[in-house]
Amino acid sequence: MTPRIARALRILTRRPAPMPGDGRRTSAPGLPRRRTALRQVALAASVAALAVPFATVPAEAAHPPPRTGFELSDGARWTGQPEERSFLAAVDRGSGRVSIDRIGTTGQGRPLQLVRIGGHRPTANTMLLICSQHGNEPSGREACLSTVRDLAFAEDRATRAFLSRTTVLVLPTANPDGRAANTRGNSDGVDINRDHIALRTAEGRAMAAVIRDQRPDVIYDLHEYGATPPYYDKDLFVLWPRNLNVDDGVHDASQTLSDRYVRTAATAAGYSSGLYGIWTDPVTGDPIKQTAGDGQERILRNTSGIKHAVGLLIESRVDALSDAEKADHALNQRRRVQSQQAALDGLFAFTGEQRGRIEAATTASRLAGFGDRGPIHLGGADNDPAEPDEVLQDPPCGYRLDAAQYADVKDELALHGVTSRRDGDGAYVPLRQSARDLVPLLLDERATYHLTNGQADTAC
Repeated sequence: MTPRIARALRILTRRPAPMPGDGRRTSAPGLPRRRTALRQVALAASVAALAVPFATVPAEAAHPPPRTGFELSDGARWTGQPEERSFLAAVDRGSGRVSIDRIGTTGQGRPLQLVRIGGHRPTANTMLLICSQHGNEPSGREACLSTVRDLAFAEDRATRAFLSRTTVLVLPTANPDGRAANTRGNSDGVDINRDHIALRTAEGRAMAAVIRDQRPDVIYDLHEYGATPPYYDKDLFVLWPRNLNVDDGVHDASQTLSDRYVRTAATAAGYSSGLYGIWTDPVTGDPIKQTAGDGQERILRNTSGIKHAVGLLIESRVDALSDAEKADHALNQRRRVQSQQAALDGLFAFTGEQRGRIEAATTASRLAGFGDRGPIHLGGADNDPAEPDEVLQDPPCGYRLDAAQYADVKDELALHGVTSRRDGDGAYVPLRQSARDLVPLLLDERATYHLTNGQADTAC
């Protein structure tokens, strides 16, 4: 694992090219392709410490840090779920900075486990890693498990300093039933990454509760994808929240995380990268068409931004890159995990260096709803302007729900952190609250994924 430390250090000894403006509402679909310049990052040691830090474990430790099933097999197989539970239990026993909570139970009775690294400190930034929402995309899960162990047992000063200012939350397996069956969906066949508005799945509800209660400043969502050569075949694809309701500061910080940190780290480690959902011309690099990566609010990448967190989707390439990978699936699997680890180096560098900017952006986003100003978008994305009928230029004061409607959606409103008050037999949901931009997406009949048809109150 020493090469990973060297790779992180190489990332941190170069300077970036200037960003080409914020591109908030005028960026063309896919954005022009450009080589991301390498940058200098002040917290070199913090990122380097994220490599497997066996050398930093005290010599007097009674036992070496545990290893995953993936590591023990040198990438020949993925870590089994019983192995994961044993691994996390060993990390918990061996490190005083780790705690593990059961935050839910799947349809087939498997636990959803949330790992906390660092204590409950009001002044700390909080980052949340969501790993393998799709059960047949396991490489991010392996990168998350090894990162939990690395942070738990590192004893160097830089990592201790990082964790004194940062709480790291990790959901190593967001879809345990899907992982057991090697399926994209959960045990009911539901894609849980399309359930972050409706919250009909146990997995989606558990994640919503974590986001509501822990208020993460950064949410990082790890996935994998199938390539379409030569138009769509990078080692890694990334994308920030594109929903038009995301606060400008959160949106721009997310794009910085993508372009200046995660893609920089991937490039320094020798991996190609691009924007998720954008096909490009193999000769010119120009965008040809967009096949995914829109602004729909039910996807975690976008929900995260609407809920005030700086966020990023990361996708590693499943398909073999060479005849050697075709012949040796362990080689393919190691490459997929290692590319995810390289991208995580960029995430941790961003969180360490941009701490003040992150806090300012997420705080401003949380407070903006109380100002109760500006339009709310029911469609569109940062590269796809909303149609006139998709914009609430003069949003209502709130929405009234009758008794039956409120009984049907009150649990979901609570999980989303939406404030409501009793109104006769029903309830009233005001827009003047932190979740202002989310409320119409849940209750306005014109919103694509709304929960119920609330009655708009325009008598402010």
